[in-house]
Order: sequence, then C-alpha cells, then structure tokens
Amino acid sequence: MTKESKVVKTRPKYGGRAAGVPNKLTAQAREAIALFVDDNAPRLAQWLDAVANGDPAHDVKPNPAKAFELFQSVIEYHVPKLARTEVTGADGGSLVVEIVRYADTSSK
Repeated sequence: MTKESKVVKTRPKYGGRAAGVPNKLTAQAREAIALFVDDNAPRLAQWLDAVANGDPAHDVKPNPAKAFELFQSVIEYHVPKLARTEVTGADGGSLVVEIVRYADTSSK
C-alpha cells in the first residue's frame, strides 16, 4: 500500500533566495579564499618557485609541471572556469557561415 503526497505544487514560492543569487556561505568561502590568495601572493610565488626550481637544501627535485598544477588548483577558486559552448546550425546540424562581399559603390 502506497501513500500519495498531498503537497500542493501550484502554490507560489515566497521567501528564500532569488534565482542566481549564491548561497551566503559559498560567497563567504569564496571571499575568504580570495583574501587568502591576495594576502599570500608573494609567499605563494616563492612556494611555486621552490617547487618548480627544486630545493637542494631539502632534497626536492625541480618539478615545473607540479608547480603549474598547484597554481591551477589555487587559481581555480579565485577565477571561475569558463563553460564550454558549442555553436551548431539548425536542428543541431553543421553551422553554415555565408560571407557576402559588397562592392565599393563610391565614386572615385
């Protein structure tokens, strides 16, 4: 035996966040990360240089690829990634580009 929900789905929504407005905690977290990155930019550059160039005193070999990977992981939270966009023609088919060249009709 199953019970059906009696929730009315036609009732308008009141209160809450408006669509597109980020969660308050998410906004605070992003602000904190941005502040941390901004305040530690000089040290971050030193840390990345140490990874990229190695540190003989601590027996760390140069690893520029790892330094770039670390940089990307930090910057990802400060600068949002762009979404991929695919442009297609009608009904998802090929995109047709027509170039029309007009003759110069001005008198010389």
